[in-house]
Amino acid sequence: MVTERGLQVLRAIVQDYVETHEPVGSRSIVDRHSFGVSAATIRNDMALLEDEELIMAPHTSSGRVPTDKGYRVFVNHLAQLRPLSSAQRSAIESFLGEPADLDDLMVRTVRVLTQLTGQVALAQYPSFARAHVTHVELVALAPNRLLIVLVTDAGGVSQRVAQLPEAIDEAEMAVLRARMAALITGHGIGEASDRLQALLAVQDAPKDHVLRAIASVVMDELSGFRQERLVMAGAATLARREQDFRGSIHPLLEAIEEQVTLLRLMSEMVTDEHGLAASIGTENAPFGLGEASIVASNYAAPSGTARVGVMGPTRMDYPSNLAAARAVARYLSRMLDEDEAGR
Repeated sequence: MVTERGLQVLRAIVQDYVETHEPVGSRSIVDRHSFGVSAATIRNDMALLEDEELIMAPHTSSGRVPTDKGYRVFVNHLAQLRPLSSAQRSAIESFLGEPADLDDLMVRTVRVLTQLTGQVALAQYPSFARAHVTHVELVALAPNRLLIVLVTDAGGVSQRVAQLPEAIDEAEMAVLRARMAALITGHGIGEASDRLQALLAVQDAPKDHVLRAIASVVMDELSGFRQERLVMAGAATLARREQDFRGSIHPLLEAIEEQVTLLRLMSEMVTDEHGLAASIGTENAPFGLGEASIVASNYAAPSGTARVGVMGPTRMDYPSNLAAARAVARYLSRMLDEDEAGR
């Protein structure tokens, strides 16, 4: 069993290793921290930590580094989130203030988070699967080409140019606009898709070629609302931190490119009572990301909760990164709530 002082020694080792990038020895702990005991006593505590597989010797030096298990104990029991400075909070407000739309807000979110942490920033889009269609607009671009705009009550907006099978005039456009609005406005994404599918399943009426072409495009766009999406920033930080990874960073680069793995991982992370989550090193091995850690915070959206966080090496500043994720998530929640209230 590890003593209370032993756990505080673990805290010191994690903090010093993250700060210095060097294995931590008993003498440096005595010099840097006020334990009030000898280096020999600290060495005994470190031996117990090593027996518990919380620290390890990376080579023959006397210094020790945390294991993934050690980082987990640190995050669960020893980490104290550091409040953001006024400058950091101002940066969040200025970065996220007055976005053009949801896409712009999400891009700004990951940009400010990677700036605050120096890690790869990740943000799940709010889920629109339970959203309702509030508006559909058809805008003529040419007699046989139009812009279809869909809006949901959860802030989702979709725009798509559709090529029509025949030219139509403005009067016909008004009729099509009214028919499409009657079909899907006020209905949930799933129900709206079902109604369009039923329309397409009916034997083609001679005058419905154009409506069916529009319905097919709208169905594709509604399907996009039901898919999970992820936005990222700061991938270049992996190359700058490559020496912090025990192995190759290629699996991380592949996960960034494909996104599906990261979406699954972020969705399956278990949050604590504060909505914070961390998945550390070997815990990510089932996703092929055993070299990385991810910390995240829930944020609230009109359609439910989603997550924002950062990914980097296991040797990361967990308290600062968790605090940054939490602060950005809270501001993002407030922005989305104000946007919903203003609708």
